[in-house]
Amino acid sequence: MTFDSATRQWREWQQSPWGRLRYTQAEANLARHLPSTPSKVLDLAGGDGADALRLARRGHHVTVVDQSTEMLAEAERSFASEGLPVRLVRADLAELPEDVRGEYDVVLVHNVIQYLADPAAALRTAVSLVAPGGVLSVIAINRHSEPLRKATLGLDPAGALAALDTDQARTHTFDTTLTQYTADQVVGWLDGCAVLGHYGICAVTGYIADNSRKHDPAFFADLERLELALADRMPYPLIARFFHVVAGR
Repeated sequence: MTFDSATRQWREWQQSPWGRLRYTQAEANLARHLPSTPSKVLDLAGGDGADALRLARRGHHVTVVDQSTEMLAEAERSFASEGLPVRLVRADLAELPEDVRGEYDVVLVHNVIQYLADPAAALRTAVSLVAPGGVLSVIAINRHSEPLRKATLGLDPAGALAALDTDQARTHTFDTTLTQYTADQVVGWLDGCAVLGHYGICAVTGYIADNSRKHDPAFFADLERLELALADRMPYPLIARFFHVVAGR
């Protein structure tokens, strides 16, 4: 798959109801823990800056780091279109330049650890960049969701049974294999941090097969209200498509 094709599919996902919901929920979860004053935010492997853009709108000072020139160009266009400042740095998460290292009030590691060979090392790096009293935000595909998705959306109980015993899955957008984790695994890698919130994102949306209904504004509004209500209400975070862990240092 070419980069242009993957980018197009990624954009389509972002603009879909379920993609928009992912960003809305992440922003709402984080808002519970953000300082009221403008803060320094670092978005690691931030891609086109979609998460950082929402924080910039709230007055925070954001830096987006990504290894893709094309993604950073997308981020630059998005911020420029709204007249918002942003610092863009092309770098790999594992090899951050010295001028990026420092202390930030908020560090984001969203939808990246599932693609990394050593996610624990990446999260140790992220923790080291969080200022005392700051927060680290981690979002990833929830391993617990895969069997449920195969059984419901795929109507594939045999596949769901097999998914119980593997952490590997395929992403069609980027045409690659990824590793799925649980929130508990991630928390175990966050030495020196205390969990402030464990949220679920898309607790029910990912199991509704009728995507056409999600495009109906009234239905989607009800769905969004439901998802926001389920975000921290157990047991729903445990089965949501994404887990969102917010930890304080």
